Amino acid sequence: MTCTVRRVACEAVPDLAHATWSNALVVGQEVVLSGQTAHPASRDAAQSGAPLGAYEQTLVVLRKVRALLEAAGGGVHNIVKLVVYVTDIADKDEVGRARRDFFAQAPYPASTLVAVSALVFPELRVEIDAFARLDVDLRTAH
Repeated sequence: MTCTVRRVACEAVPDLAHATWSNALVVGQEVVLSGQTAHPASRDAAQSGAPLGAYEQTLVVLRKVRALLEAAGGGVHNIVKLVVYVTDIADKDEVGRARRDFFAQAPYPASTLVAVSALVFPELRVEIDAFARLDVDLRTAH
């Protein structure tokens, strides 16, 4: 038995014409997202002389994740796990603050936080992989 696969089209987070990846796919009930960063907002802010900190970048990324999930037919309540990559482990508290401000209530998704030496662009401080299932609703968890 094969599982249906659907590419997610999202105006707020469009797939790039030259990209060799998809931002999001729905595979059965699972929403598979590519790692999301604050680019291009992070680049634009850096060029204007007011770079985005880890808190602001995390919120930009989580909003992109929300937009992709909504385009897939779900929402943040469907996220079961996050993997957060930071270029400076000292940013962990700011990332945590952004997560608390973004997610309305517990239970929160399972999560892993990893420090890495660099991300794809030098101004990036945070990248997030989100794993979601359309048949799971954390708002109903006990």
